[in-house]
Amino acid sequence: MKKTVHVVGAIIENDKKEIFCALRSPEMSLPNYWEFPGGKIEENETPEQALAREIKEEFNCEITVGNKVEDTTYEYEKVIVRLETYQSTILNGVPVALEHAETKWVPRNLLTSLDFAPADIPAVEKLASEK
Repeated sequence: MKKTVHVVGAIIENDKKEIFCALRSPEMSLPNYWEFPGGKIEENETPEQALAREIKEEFNCEITVGNKVEDTTYEYEKVIVRLETYQSTILNGVPVALEHAETKWVPRNLLTSLDFAPADIPAVEKLASEK
């Protein structure tokens, strides 16, 4: 039986309506895929708390977490991932990639041009279709 992992992703939008995307490094699982940054929910954490902690750990900035965008379950080869994505905004600091290979701010209409991890795709398509 495959393990299910519950993770959260931040859809961080700036005032130019661009969305913050991060490229997974070769050392990470699912290397070289783009994703909405985030990570695993620890025990006794809400998804919102987990997201704020992960963004602080991985990008050294503080966010406020808003409405849920998408809740997707995707079965990978070795694991089942449940990904909840949330609208977020930066409260403090500028995101610096401490673990990812690359980051960039992407206009909504260009999101589908990046090679996103499969679990992120429903949220990508939803965002790309909103103007």
